[in-house]
Amino acid sequence: MGALLGLTAAFTAGVTALVPAAHADDDFGVALNGVYRVMSDGDWAKGNEVKYKQQTVIETWTVTTDCVSPIECTGTVVSDRGWTATARLDDYWVIDHDIPNWVPCPDGTFAPGHQKFMVMGWNRQTELRDTHETNFLVGRNVTKSPSGACGVNKPVVIEMPVWMEKIG
Repeated sequence: MGALLGLTAAFTAGVTALVPAAHADDDFGVALNGVYRVMSDGDWAKGNEVKYKQQTVIETWTVTTDCVSPIECTGTVVSDRGWTATARLDDYWVIDHDIPNWVPCPDGTFAPGHQKFMVMGWNRQTELRDTHETNFLVGRNVTKSPSGACGVNKPVVIEMPVWMEKIG
C-alpha cells in the first residue's frame, strides 16, 4: 500500500509539473499588443517571382490582440497609412486586409489587391525563430490581385521581406 501511495504521489507531482503556469497578463507570452514600426523592404521585392524593385514602405501599426491559448490569438491592426486589418496567430502571425484600386489597368480602371503580412518572432542574438518574441518579428508582405483582373488571367503578385519592431 505504501508503494502505491508513493507512486500516486510521484505521478501527481509529475502531472502538476507538466501543467503550464498561469500568466498574469493572460497573453501566454505570444500576444502582440502595442505600437510597432513596420518596414516592407522594396529593395528585395519580387513581382511574379522576378526581382522587381519597389518603394520601401515604413509605417506605424497599433496592434491589439487577445489570446485564448498559446496557439490561438486574434486581434486588430490599425496602420498610420489609413487601413485596419485582422490579425490571427496561426503557425505565425497573419495580418490580412484588402486594398481597393491597387493595380492600374490599361483601360484606365483599377483592380483590387489583397495584402497579407506573415510574421514570426525572431531572436536577434540566436538568429532563430522565437514564438515568445513579441518585440521583433520578421516575415513576408505579399499583395495579390485577383486572377482575371484587368482582363489578364494571371494575378499580379508583389512580395517583399518585412520586419516589425515594437516601439511603444
